[in-house]
Amino acid sequence: MDETLPPCPLCSSIYTYEMGALLVCPECAHEWTADDAAAAAEASVIKDSVGNALADGDTVTIAKDLKVKGSATSIKVGTKVRNIRLVDGPDGHDIDAKVDGFGQIFLKSSVVKKVL
Repeated sequence: MDETLPPCPLCSSIYTYEMGALLVCPECAHEWTADDAAAAAEASVIKDSVGNALADGDTVTIAKDLKVKGSATSIKVGTKVRNIRLVDGPDGHDIDAKVDGFGQIFLKSSVVKKVL
């Protein structure tokens, strides 16, 4: 067998095997198709407001004014945010970053633009 099968999406086991059209994990008994695995991998890519793929450590700019709860001021358009981290945060916020003047904050990828 020359091809490498993907690990289990639930338990990350590397001992997956094929059973007909399905991929099976012997450790957690999860079954999925190869199409499901490809769709999940594509869906896990986080993109900015214009469709550029984001990665940990990227620099982005804020694409629209953001009101911050508990603060009298807002984050203005064009504010640079360096060294972002992609996370699975609360309420769809998928970026953890430190914004100058505001500190540590969660952002949604739909309100940032990657600096190329």
